[in-house]
Amino acid sequence: MSIDLAKMPKLGFGLMRLPSIEEEVDIEQVNRMVDAYLEKGFNYFDTAYVYGGGKSECSVKEALVKRHPRESFMVATKLPAWELKTEADVERIFNTQLERTGAGYFDFYLLHSIEEGNIGRYDEFNCWQWAMKKKEEGLIKHFGFSFHDSPELLDKVLTEHPEVEFVQLQINYADWTNKIVQSGKNYEVARKHNVPIIVMEPVKGGMLAAFQPELESMLKNLRPDSSIASWALRFVASQEGIMTILSGMSSMEQMEDNLKTMSEFEPLSKEESDCLEVVTEKLLSAPTIQCTACRYCVDGCPQGIKIPDIFRAFNTIKTYGEDMRPHFFYGGLTSDGHTASTCIQCGQCESVCPQHLEIINYLSEASEVFDKR
Repeated sequence: MSIDLAKMPKLGFGLMRLPSIEEEVDIEQVNRMVDAYLEKGFNYFDTAYVYGGGKSECSVKEALVKRHPRESFMVATKLPAWELKTEADVERIFNTQLERTGAGYFDFYLLHSIEEGNIGRYDEFNCWQWAMKKKEEGLIKHFGFSFHDSPELLDKVLTEHPEVEFVQLQINYADWTNKIVQSGKNYEVARKHNVPIIVMEPVKGGMLAAFQPELESMLKNLRPDSSIASWALRFVASQEGIMTILSGMSSMEQMEDNLKTMSEFEPLSKEESDCLEVVTEKLLSAPTIQCTACRYCVDGCPQGIKIPDIFRAFNTIKTYGEDMRPHFFYGGLTSDGHTASTCIQCGQCESVCPQHLEIINYLSEASEVFDKR
């Protein structure tokens, strides 16, 4: 069964950053967001085995499966290489995902975050062949992978695996020429192979949703009634070959803004593209930590350090200069004693970071700013 691109919604609901109350998913708000999203004619929901320690997949059952007809929505989830210790783990994790979601089958199933350091594990445990068997059994409708590495590796994987029906890439205007993420070059490789693209991190974990007043005014002068985040979605949606754009919405306000942008979608004009290029150049001149707050680093940190939140506070100082607000935020964040300085440099965080950040060094720098006042 090939993917009917005409039936694919341009906006996908990413379930990685769900709203929460005291570290538990705010399921009532998720229900309202799901209903608003479906009412606008969109129906693609993206989760993963590791999102929220399994809470994200469980939310699929509560917000979707129990409340809406199964044929009214599509569910995508992912198999994480870093959780695989034996070949038997593949089947175990898949069965757990079926149980958590209650979905019965997965419309889209992905090998999670393929890169040079983990593709060998997917090969070793025959995950490619296993996925084809699940397709034959009707438990997977469409098979692909998400990717965080070089265009050379992407080209190799797509060449060796013509059974792949789609690829999920990190694409946004800030990373288009980034030498590590290489959004633009990876996009070109996928287009060369004529593989439909699902976009993740279009707003770069929220980093492209708010800027310094000077940069925001440049965009607002052209579209005064449009949010800053809407520019990021429109940039991606203006590209050819895009199947679905995932947005990790964590509030009804974000949902409503994204629905407005994509329900009334307008491609970027030449004037808008030129303006966004200037904004991007100015934006990238600020030496911020390019963390997307995926939180993969947090789950396995033996010290319990809230790394993305610390980086957010640190980036605020990097962007706006010394101010007491990020220090107050950091103080509340680390009141349990898990400060940046408690890092033991084990490297677990760096081994799972999709952005390949030098997390240990950044934590050391943040410690100098926050812990030694």
